[in-house]
Amino acid sequence: MTDIATQLDIICAGTQDLVSRAELEKMLSKGKPLRVKFGIDPTSPDIHIGHAVPLRKLKQFQDLGHTAILLFGDFTARVGDPSGRNVTRPQLSVEEIEKNLETYLEQAFLILDREKTEIRRNSEWLEGLGIVEIMKLMGSTTVAQLLERNDFSNRYKEGSPISVLEFLYPLLVGFDSVALKADVELGGTDQLYNLLMGRPLQEMEGQTPQVCITTPLLEGTDGNKKMSKSLNNTIGLTDEPLDMYGKVMSISDEMMPKYFALATGWLPEQVNQVVQDLQSEKLAQVDAKKLLAKTVVDLYHGQGRGDETAIEWSKIFSSGGRPSDIETVEVAKSEFENDSLRLAKVLNLAGLVASNKEGSRMISQGAVRIEDEVYDDPDGLVSTADVDGKVIQVGKRKWAQIKIS
Repeated sequence: MTDIATQLDIICAGTQDLVSRAELEKMLSKGKPLRVKFGIDPTSPDIHIGHAVPLRKLKQFQDLGHTAILLFGDFTARVGDPSGRNVTRPQLSVEEIEKNLETYLEQAFLILDREKTEIRRNSEWLEGLGIVEIMKLMGSTTVAQLLERNDFSNRYKEGSPISVLEFLYPLLVGFDSVALKADVELGGTDQLYNLLMGRPLQEMEGQTPQVCITTPLLEGTDGNKKMSKSLNNTIGLTDEPLDMYGKVMSISDEMMPKYFALATGWLPEQVNQVVQDLQSEKLAQVDAKKLLAKTVVDLYHGQGRGDETAIEWSKIFSSGGRPSDIETVEVAKSEFENDSLRLAKVLNLAGLVASNKEGSRMISQGAVRIEDEVYDDPDGLVSTADVDGKVIQVGKRKWAQIKIS
């Protein structure tokens, strides 16, 4: 196993909080593989590169010979994580959770070694908790302690509702660490409160309290708020190469250093060199952004795909061309009532937008073209002849050839 000093350098690089380094060093000195936990609630179908930051840290532990535990919060997803929320999160059904979990697994293994990852669900132990165990959990902390958490204290002051279930969430997450006998838990900075909750619960059960490590949150493509599917500012791990490349190219120049640090998997020395080259103007902003976009595409689509995508991007945006591999998407003829259907819904059915509302918005912005002709009526209807066999473009990065079947 790698020496302790080197392990600490690798583990600590790019982290925000570490509780505590002395405890981690003591654990490493025993020479035994640590049990390192990262939990994620399957509350949406996709993992984005913001989620990938702690996942990549988990992979570093894995590469150092430690046990990587990927915990899916299929039970806690029913409760809803209050982190960063100013309203109660709607509860998900078991069916929604299971569907999301399937896609999460495949996407997580774009980063983690499938054969060396321990996959667990917290329903294994939480579903069977009896009222006595739940009362014991609830008795381990006070309402005053829970209200020290910013999410709760701000909502309490504002008079916003806080459900008792939300109070229970950090306790359940803490119990996960007890059940897994975790030595280390990873999460984003917004998860520090939840991570710390595991420590006293482990001590109550006679376990050594886990070390808590957080990684910085990655802002979305808008550069303002953390990456979130609900804010439509994400770069998904399974986004098509051209879409992924384009989204990276759309970030602000100011965000590039953070993206190089958190989204590339590079060592700190490589990141520092690029940042220095940017600051000294040895590297132009546009060239740095192209390098960043190519690196991210290579990371999730394979080495060399970034260069191919860069050429495709240049062809499209410098020459006004189209992608060479436009996907053909089938839309059922039965969707057209009296051979008529709103174009916004056609876009949704073709997967070019996430909803009819988004389709209308893109049309009203002049961002939709049918065979290179702008279509600008957000409530407009089209016939099957208007779209069958035609190439539709939405924004700068999405195309589909429609086939009516």
